[in-house]
Formats: sequence, C-alpha cells, structure tokens
Amino acid sequence: MARLTGRGFGKVRPGRGVVLLCAAVYFLLPLAASVIFTVDVPGQGVNFDVYEQILGAEGFVSSLLLSLELAAATIALVLLLMVPAMVALRLGARRLRPVVEIVCALPLVLPPIAFVAGIATVLKWGPEYFSTTPLFQTFVAVQNPDFPVVLVLAYTVMALPFVYRALDAGLRSIDVPTLVEAARNCGAGWAQALVRAVLPNLRGALLNASFLTLALVLGEFTVAQILKFRPFAVWIVGIGGSEAQMSVAVSVLSLFVTWLLLLAIAAAGGRTPSPTTTEK
Repeated sequence: MARLTGRGFGKVRPGRGVVLLCAAVYFLLPLAASVIFTVDVPGQGVNFDVYEQILGAEGFVSSLLLSLELAAATIALVLLLMVPAMVALRLGARRLRPVVEIVCALPLVLPPIAFVAGIATVLKWGPEYFSTTPLFQTFVAVQNPDFPVVLVLAYTVMALPFVYRALDAGLRSIDVPTLVEAARNCGAGWAQALVRAVLPNLRGALLNASFLTLALVLGEFTVAQILKFRPFAVWIVGIGGSEAQMSVAVSVLSLFVTWLLLLAIAAAGGRTPSPTTTEK
C-alpha cells in the first residue's frame, strides 16, 4: 500500500484562501444580516418569537404542503419522462441526442414571463373553445386550486435542463449497454433491466436531479403568481407586505431546510454499497 507523503497536504495556497474568504463573506454576510434582523427586536433585545409564530401563521402549513406535493409530483413526472429517454439515447438512439439536448435546454433561453403568458392564454382560450366538449372538464381540473396540475406541467418543463444535465453526468459514468445486455441475458425484460440494473447505478444522479427539481419548485414565484395560485414562495412574498420580519424568518428557515436536504442528498448519494465477498 502506497504511503501518503503529506507533501503539500493540509496547505492552503494564499490565492485559494482569498477566494474562499471572499466567497464566505459574500454568502454568509447577507445570511447573518437576515438572521439578526429576525431576532433583534428594538427595545427587547434578542427575541425568537417570530420563529414560534411561523407555524401558527395563516397559510403557512397549507402553502408549504402544497409546494411539497407539487415538488413530489414534478419529480415523479420529470424522472418518468427523462430516465427512459436518456437510457434509450445511450442504447440505440445516439443520433437523437443533439435534438433532445436542444429541446431540454429551451427553458433556459425562454423567459419565464413569456412561458407563463403562453400558459395563461391557453388556459383562458381552452374553456371557451371546448365549452361543449368533454375537454372542458380537463381544463377545469388542471386549474384546481387544491392541487394545480398545470403548475406540475409547467415545473416539469422548467426542470428539464437541470434533470438532463444530472442524468447525463450519471449515465456517462456507467456502461449502460453492458448492464442492459447482462440483465437481458439473465432473462430480465426491458423494464426489469432498467429498474434492477440501470437505476441502482444512477442513484446519485437521480438524487441530484430530484434535489434540483425540489429547489426549483420551492423557490418558483413568477408562474404561480401570474396563474393566481398560492404555493410557498407566493405566500412568503405575500406575507412580507405586512410582516417583513416574519417573511425574512420564513426565508431563512426555508434556506436552512434546503441546505439540510442538500447535505442529506449528498450523504446518501456518496454512499457506495459495500463490496461482496465470495465464499471459498
């Protein structure tokens, strides 16, 4: 076993130290200012009552649950669409890869305001045009305030660039044709080969794609606001008009929750199964 020499180990170059220090100040200083703003009450000193009031605030629980439900549905839908498509590109449709990559990158160049304007136009035109057809109920159902399916569809499109990159990076690290061929030789069908041979090796990529989608849904405001729905991000902005301190406190808590999810996903994705040993 090679001995680690420790030469240069533990040393931080001055240039790197300066960059890390600037990055820490840039990110941590606004966060610290936000925390101080939420706990520093004039004339009372440090007070954490605002954080205790968050759980009892009107609309907090319902908006947060709605955002989590939308996130879960969006993650399920985008992975259901993208994983088979990406695997198919690796197996036998390599010529279509540039087309899929361009299509998945379109949400990055399309302004969200233009995207939601098109959705709003369709939602307004559809019920009038299909009022005498069964599709009328479909347009009504996708706009149900209790669970707006139209937001799931919109968020799925918006998440495509991030999910594509995460899955592409994961698929580049494994030999998909060999895994599928081995599973097929063992008698597995195409679906079984995908679930039992490919997906376990994409755990990290799937977790990364899920986290990026979750972060997008929890922080998205423009589409939900214009379509007049009230998920968590819209609730935060709305409550900030009358209770600024509580709004900042909710934002700080949501940021910490996002960081905890990131750490949990990073820890879960970094774990590798222990090697199996063969009996002699």
